[in-house]
Amino acid sequence: MPASRRSWRFPKRHSLLVLFICASCVLSLLSGGPVFAQDNAHSPGWVVISVPDYRSLRVKAFPTEREPEPPPVDATLSRVDYDLRVDSDVAAGRATLTVDVLKNGWVRVPIPPGLFVREALLDGKPLSLSPFPVAQPTQLAALLSHPGRAVITLEVALPISASAGEERLSLPSTASGVTRVVLEIPRTGVNLSLYGGLVSESHDVANGGKWTVFGKGAEPIVFAWRRKVEEHQSTLPLRMHGALTQFLGLGEDSTSVSANVTLDVTQGAAKEARIQVPQNITINQVQGATVADWEMKSGGLLVTFIEPVEQSASFVITGEATLPRDGAMDIPLLRLAGVERETGGIGVDILGAGEIKDESVKAQGLQPADASDLGEPVSSRQSPALKAFRTHAVDVQAPRSLHLDVSRYSQQAVLLANVEEARYRVLLTKDGKSLVEARYAVRNNSRSFVKITLPTGATLWSASLSGRPIRPGSAPDGSLLVPLSKSRTGEDAPEFCVEVVYFAPGASWTDKGRLKIALPALDLPISRTGLQAFYPPQFRFSAETGPFRVETYANPISPVLVAEVPEPAVDSNIAASGGGVTFMNAAAPVAPPAKVSVDERSESGKQSAQTLVDKFHASERGSRASGILPVRVDLPAFGPYLYLVSELTGENQAASAEFTYQQDKKAGGK
Repeated sequence: MPASRRSWRFPKRHSLLVLFICASCVLSLLSGGPVFAQDNAHSPGWVVISVPDYRSLRVKAFPTEREPEPPPVDATLSRVDYDLRVDSDVAAGRATLTVDVLKNGWVRVPIPPGLFVREALLDGKPLSLSPFPVAQPTQLAALLSHPGRAVITLEVALPISASAGEERLSLPSTASGVTRVVLEIPRTGVNLSLYGGLVSESHDVANGGKWTVFGKGAEPIVFAWRRKVEEHQSTLPLRMHGALTQFLGLGEDSTSVSANVTLDVTQGAAKEARIQVPQNITINQVQGATVADWEMKSGGLLVTFIEPVEQSASFVITGEATLPRDGAMDIPLLRLAGVERETGGIGVDILGAGEIKDESVKAQGLQPADASDLGEPVSSRQSPALKAFRTHAVDVQAPRSLHLDVSRYSQQAVLLANVEEARYRVLLTKDGKSLVEARYAVRNNSRSFVKITLPTGATLWSASLSGRPIRPGSAPDGSLLVPLSKSRTGEDAPEFCVEVVYFAPGASWTDKGRLKIALPALDLPISRTGLQAFYPPQFRFSAETGPFRVETYANPISPVLVAEVPEPAVDSNIAASGGGVTFMNAAAPVAPPAKVSVDERSESGKQSAQTLVDKFHASERGSRASGILPVRVDLPAFGPYLYLVSELTGENQAASAEFTYQQDKKAGGK
């Protein structure tokens, strides 16, 4: 037929596609878009399209289903079957691997490692093995190309190891779900032990035996066998050696007893064990894997075993002993009965405050030893009062005794460190700044440092220990670490003085208001505290109710604080005028004069006070510490003051005192 007359005939199932093509052409013509070139020779109604466009339209008309996801693994080793026979120092036979291939194309299946492969067959046809790239260089792998189940048959050999009359065969672990092993040992009178599997069948064959074993593929299967030895242990007389290690903890009310017993049977079989127990020992418990029961019988301990012991058995004995609290005493000793040789030892320790006098120790059949050489339960003790002895193994019937003398001490509480008294002097200014001198009377037995936490924003000016300037350390949280003096062992801790001077900023004062003085926090308890607050003369001060209470000034009680306080120096002009403002030098007053009300101050007293204030601000001594730190900075105490006291400040607690102030216009205020 000529090309102009060629026609396309669509089956009925393609009717939807034809309608879709026609509709697409009509839409293209209406929209004025490009259309495919048409042959004028064709009859009306025919449209010519390219093959790719036809395929694209067909896919849209008949969409395909979603392609299946690839398998998670390429292949699986479902089962491994071994059929082995022991021959001299190797086990040779056949290994059958059942493999399920899930992927299309070439798949690499690893062979179990450790096998010496002689021949490999795939479904009865020869198969070449290649090294497995991701495992050990000696491991082999098989290449499979078709999906489905395949059976690989290997002619293998495995080495057999021998040690101390026992032979072992180890089958490697694989990724298979089930491993089945048929092992034939052509020997008679063999005892077989199995690890990592379960024996499902065993029967005798000619000159040997055969065992069928099942196991998990992820675990190795180990066969161990040795030749049966005809033993007549039960008919031979019993002979055994023993080791008994005993420990006594001498307490004030009771004495604890514990002993580890080990029996080694050299001939026959032991059904029970006997231990000689002194009358002043009460047995509470006997524990051991082979112990069936125990009882006190005929003045001794009888331990019955679950089965007759032919090699060795161990158990632990615990109990209590009745001994005096202190003084001379005989230590009760446990003894093994029915043994040819006894070893071990004994350890004695003091529970509580006390000691064992070396000159009082008298031992018979025992010799001093190191506790670490005796084993449990003595070697685990770490006590300076522990005494250890080793048992003589010369004659098991030889007498054995231990006599010693115990001295007890009454326990007393020991104070590690304490602040007997704390004294604070605070110089307050109208602009809110304050200079604080803190002095502590400390007793110390074992502390190396005292931690002092200054108030927020405070700056340390100086620190001293017993009058000597020191440079304190710094803790991770910014606190000060001031070194302390230590007393000698066995002596009463003497007092010594720790002094700290620091500067603290604050808000400026108004005509009246409230003021809070925050004091440092120490990591030591403080027995009593005295606070002396100096304030400007043109203000009236009163203390609020709190941990501090107002009292008349008194000298420090601690001698180390009184010794460094010189006599007060009072300005002669103010003393003559009868003014109530007390001016002092850098040290605290021993007996400051009584405070006089502001109303009684004279004009000359106020002028003299202003003169001293001007001198103080003009000197560097009052504003900053000169020289290289640390230096000793004295507090320039000035103005009237209030004296407050408190008791019992806890560790790491920052005490504080609150005041109310009001400007006194009669004293020169606005």
